[in-house]
This record gives sequence, C-alpha cells and structure tokens, in this order.
Amino acid sequence: MTCKFEERLKALKIQHEQLLSRKNEPLEGGNGIYDKYKYPVLTAEHTPLEWRYDFDRKDNPYLEQRIMLNAAFNAGAIKWNGKYIVVVRVEGADRKSFFAVAESPNGIDHFKFWAEPIVMPEDTVPATNVYDMRLTQHEDGWIYGVFCAERHDVDHPEDLSAATATAAIARTHDLIHWERLPDLKSKDQQRNVVLHPEFVDGKYAFYTRPQDGFIDAGSGGGIGWALVDDIEHAELKDEKIINSRHYHTIMEVKNGEGPAPIKTSRGWLHLAHGVRGTASGLRYVLYMYMTSLEDPTKVIAQPGGYFLAPHGEEYVGDVMNVVFSNGWIADEDGKVFIYYASCDTRLHVATSTIDKLVDYCLNTPQDRFSSAQSVKSIMKLIAKNHEKVNDCLNR
Repeated sequence: MTCKFEERLKALKIQHEQLLSRKNEPLEGGNGIYDKYKYPVLTAEHTPLEWRYDFDRKDNPYLEQRIMLNAAFNAGAIKWNGKYIVVVRVEGADRKSFFAVAESPNGIDHFKFWAEPIVMPEDTVPATNVYDMRLTQHEDGWIYGVFCAERHDVDHPEDLSAATATAAIARTHDLIHWERLPDLKSKDQQRNVVLHPEFVDGKYAFYTRPQDGFIDAGSGGGIGWALVDDIEHAELKDEKIINSRHYHTIMEVKNGEGPAPIKTSRGWLHLAHGVRGTASGLRYVLYMYMTSLEDPTKVIAQPGGYFLAPHGEEYVGDVMNVVFSNGWIADEDGKVFIYYASCDTRLHVATSTIDKLVDYCLNTPQDRFSSAQSVKSIMKLIAKNHEKVNDCLNR
C-alpha cells in the first residue's frame, strides 16, 4: 500500500509540475487586434495539490482527492512587484467560490498559485458565495477589490434559487491581508461594479450595473456611473446610465463593465461584456468603448458588435457560449494582457497594445442598429478599397 501511495503521489507531482511549466504558444492568424494563445493560463488542475489531497497515508491510503475543485476563471488582474498577478475565482465542486492569487513572470504562462487562498473577512451579513473581483489600484494608495456577494433572498425563503447580489468592497496593500468595508448601498441589486482608478471631483467613482433581480436586468438600462463621498460607507445616491442596452444587439439582455478602465492619451479604454438571448440560451461576449478624459461619463467611441466571442474549445464548459473578463494589465511599454474566462470554467489570455485598442475603438464603425445601415458600412469600406486600388493602378 505504501509503495502504491508513494508512486501515485510522485506521479501527481510530476504531472502537476509539467502543467505549471508548460510554455504557451500564440495562435496563428487572428484579426490583427489581439493575439490569442493555445492553452488556458489557469484551470482547476493548476491549483496546488495541497488544496485537494490529504498526503497523510493513514488518513488517505488511496490518495483520493478530498476537496474537489471545479473551475478557475473570472480573474481580476494587476501588475505588482514586477509580476503579473491575477486574483482568480476558484470554484469548488460544492459550487462555492473563493479568491486565490496566482502570479506569472511574463503574463502568458508559468502561472503559479500562491500557497494559500485569500481569507476574505465577512461583512456584517455573511455571504453564501463571493466571486468576480475587479482590482483597482486607486490614487488614494490602496488596492481595492470590488466583487459580488451573493445571499439567499430572505423575502423568498421557500425558493431555494432566489438570491440577492450586492457589491462587496475590500482593500489591501499586499494582496494577502484584506480589510473588508461595508457593502455598497444601493436601491437596486448590483453586479459587475467597478471602482474608477482616480478621484472625480474629489469623490470615488463607481461603474455600476443596476438590475431588478439577481439574474434579470429588468429596468436596469445598462452600465451606470455614480460618485461616492466616503468609500468606507459607500452609498449610491445619484446614478446615471452611461452605456445603454439596445434592442437586437450583443447587449440587448444586459451589459456590464469588465475591469477598471485603462487611461490613454486619447481617452479611457473600457472592456465590457454584453449578453443576448439565443435559441440555446444566453450568449456572453466582450465589447469595447472609450470615454472622454475630461468627462469619464461621455462615450466618445464604441465599435459595433463584439470584440471577443467564444470560439472553438472556448464554447464548451460548465456554462456554454460564454466569455467574460474582469481583469487586464497595461504594461509600461504599451502591451496589454487581457484575461478572459470561457464558459465559467477556465482562464485565458489575449495580448494587444494600447495603440491597437485605441485604433480599434476610434476607427471601427459603430452599430447603427439596422441591417440596412450595416450594409452601408460595408459598402463604404468596399468603395474606399476600390478607390485605393485604382489609385495604385494609376500611379
């Protein structure tokens, strides 16, 4: 028995190390806007063996997994101490999610989880589940994590699927020790809330997503904006929609802010998700828009359609036909690492540059909301290309 135990343990460690040390490879082709990579950067199998197995021969003679982990996805991201850091949503087989930090030397591969998951302090009303942290390195000197706190809806105790969502707020200086602040107060349920990285008029600014219920946006019109006087007692009092939902678009059911926006010389770059209904269920895709430096609530550019959608193996997983992002990193040299999850199962990376993303936002036709207008945009591009060809022939 001892021999088999040791052989299995050795094999598990070798297999795990091979996974952690696997080099990632850029995929050929693409759209010129970003590059995707062959392998996910994190999966449930990347989590430390110590989190899943009891190594005591007496207590676990068959070396079975004692704690089953189901997925690693939806990660906040930050460049910190020269490392590419993601705060990952790890989900157990029991459906409970928790946060864990993983780091990489290059942002593309060799991600390794820190030794222990984050021990997040509870709010005064404990949450059943927490997930999808957005990280913001704020100019006040703190690193903030804003995430969803889910609880059973006490107004419907008989309905075991009835839930409420609030925006939880925590902050840290080292990503290890977290101070939990009171949840964001709002008259609506709130998911996909993001803290803007700078003060606006001397106040903290939040991107919000008001919705009538836990799942349905209802009367919630899209991505909102609100200023808060005191981050330690944050309350939404005057909220306005800055990025609306529209009929027969990628965001007709709902939309939400992804990570905190990136500041550029041309404006704030935003990555968001849009949701529409299909015959096979909801489809989640990513899209981009830009807002003004002078007025972050003013949209100055928004390319039509999706920026990134589930493709190939990304389509398959626990929740089909979904991509989601709540983390990206802009390097000093302008390279951008976009961390996106597929199907609530695994975490991927795509790379681009600030210049490419700004060009994409400012020079891609926006959605004109009808088939006829879509054809006009294509015809305009065809005419321009014909003109360029003729110019070349006449030279």
